[in-house]
Amino acid sequence: MIKVALDGEPLLGRRTGVGNFTLGLLEGLAGLEELDVAVYAVTWRMRPELAGRLPSGTHLIGRPMPARPVRALWERRLAVPLEAFTGPLDVVHGTNFIVPPTWRAARVVTVHDLTPLHFPEMCQPETLAFPEFIRRAVRRGAWVHTHSRFVADEVIDAFGADPDRVRVVWSGIPPLAPAGPAGPRLPFERYILAVGTVEPRKDYPSLVRAFDALAGSRPDVGLVVIGADGWGAGEFREALERSPHRDRIVQLGYVGDQDLTAVLQGAALLAYPSRYEGFGYPPLQAMAAGVPVVATAAGSIPEVVGDSAVLVPAGDHDALGEAMAALLDDRDRTRTLGGAGRERAGTFSWDACARGMAAIYSEAASGTRRASRPGTRRGAARSAR
Repeated sequence: MIKVALDGEPLLGRRTGVGNFTLGLLEGLAGLEELDVAVYAVTWRMRPELAGRLPSGTHLIGRPMPARPVRALWERRLAVPLEAFTGPLDVVHGTNFIVPPTWRAARVVTVHDLTPLHFPEMCQPETLAFPEFIRRAVRRGAWVHTHSRFVADEVIDAFGADPDRVRVVWSGIPPLAPAGPAGPRLPFERYILAVGTVEPRKDYPSLVRAFDALAGSRPDVGLVVIGADGWGAGEFREALERSPHRDRIVQLGYVGDQDLTAVLQGAALLAYPSRYEGFGYPPLQAMAAGVPVVATAAGSIPEVVGDSAVLVPAGDHDALGEAMAALLDDRDRTRTLGGAGRERAGTFSWDACARGMAAIYSEAASGTRRASRPGTRRGAARSAR
């Protein structure tokens, strides 16, 4: 049995896309008999909350880790092995760009995207350190997991990673909760929906301009944005204020799971105007619900949605508006895309994700075990990785 410890910190607080990935993966891994699935987190104060959020079949491991001192040591490249807190492990999986140093355990790090490297102006200060953590992990022999071939190729090109140690395993799709008895009340019959934190990378100002181009001739159509304000939300606010159809644009902010389902299922289409994505859950959730998708051909989006969505160039609000207008006016095309989307979304499962990750853990652990046998140079050294 392989003893693997995953970083559970993304489960804390309001769950983001990384948190959804971590939870879905843990639930899938818990059903695999060949794994002993543990969870660690660089936190002292939040351990009780984390313990209450773990899925059945997984367990919290190790002593509390004081977050600031431990992270400060890692940032200074001082090797404080994770096993000093957890005891022996076979594999450590950093689920959010960072994998800690270890004594013997193999290391796997998930790289969701390379936004901080390509678009630093779109990032918050704390995420700008991610490329250095990735570079350090690659240099020390960590295995890299990505959700798409697009990001895998970026990691190989940007960091000189060994292609044999960069593996693509698709994520599953966060399941939609049952719709609540009464979802948010909206003041229009049909609406275009966008889902995601309001931040520069999502390019909602372009979406507002695209909506303005079609709204004049379609007075029954509105635009709904679900997502809390992130940094840089001021550009979206300015676009709203300039819009001649401001009264038909609704920002609901963050909504609960049941309300999200209700609004998504009622949408005429989902718009996904991102400038860059490493994967992207909203298009797949919409496709799973039979809602047609118009998205930008940015990052890994074409790879993820395949031929089951309408794609337009990133940043081209004219093309975005024309594509959305065409779908709103063509019910046959809408039905066709809805069916194709359901079929495409069905290929993304948490069971398949868990099996793919387990294969990476097995290969990583077997390599470390061979290197740690008595008489080998690495086995004798036992140095911190």
